[in-house]
Amino acid sequence: MVAVGVSVPWGLWGLPPDEQRRLLGRIADAGIDHVFTADHVSFRDGSGMDGLVTLAAVGGLEPRLDLQVGVYLLALRHPMVAARQIATLAEAAPGRLTVGVGVGGDDRHEVEVCDVDPATRGRRTDVALEMVRALLEGRTVDGDGEFFRFRDGRIQPVPDPPVPLVVGGRSDAALERAGRLGDGWLAAWCSPRRFGEAVERVEAAGAGRDVRWRHGLQLWLGAGSSRAEASRHVAATMERFYRMSFEPFERYTPCGRAADIAEFLQPYVDAGATTLNLTPCGPDRDTEIETVAEVKRLLETASRPN
Repeated sequence: MVAVGVSVPWGLWGLPPDEQRRLLGRIADAGIDHVFTADHVSFRDGSGMDGLVTLAAVGGLEPRLDLQVGVYLLALRHPMVAARQIATLAEAAPGRLTVGVGVGGDDRHEVEVCDVDPATRGRRTDVALEMVRALLEGRTVDGDGEFFRFRDGRIQPVPDPPVPLVVGGRSDAALERAGRLGDGWLAAWCSPRRFGEAVERVEAAGAGRDVRWRHGLQLWLGAGSSRAEASRHVAATMERFYRMSFEPFERYTPCGRAADIAEFLQPYVDAGATTLNLTPCGPDRDTEIETVAEVKRLLETASRPN
């Protein structure tokens, strides 16, 4: 069964606390499985949010929703600190947390202001991810010497149940990383064919590991009474966010009614997607929530045996 989630709603933290709870409660009442958030230290003009801190706040407001970060910029953090934060959040919300890890790539300056050489992001992520996984399993870890210098690092208590660590990214290195070190792959901006091929590569890279694979897709969508109307909503939002034309994103962004969107997503589910992280853009919050909830119902119906 595919798990369907929505991004943390725009403007959530500008609402009074009671309204924050009501909004997240509406998402849970609709049958949506989880909320997810991005993670940025200082993106483009300095904007951002700490993914784990955001999920800690959301998790306390609505205990029925699972929590995902996609993707956490692990290369910008020390692995001991990251592991402690993940373990603490997992203790507060046991069984609800999934952490997606990526190297980032949209803004080199964000990496530089964290005193990290952008050219080392991939290697640094590999090292840190291996350490974080070991720490979360209760093992004692030593620094590698190139990026981190410490001995006998350990954290207690370890998460129970374990926290799934999935890896985002489109490069060959990211797919290899997902297979060797992750519990799955988190995709964006790819076709169903590319998604299926990448899933096969990830699982081949992880051959011999005892993994319950969790492969996900993260995308925006336009919700509305017609594809044209829905496209206008999502195009305006994405152009403001990315500061570029919607045109390159259009073929990866489903628009219209729930049935249109479910039809777009079904080939990804058929290719192995077990998680869908959706950022809906529509005329109002009710339309966005109701559309995602109906998409989930349609996908569930399609997956049932005849």
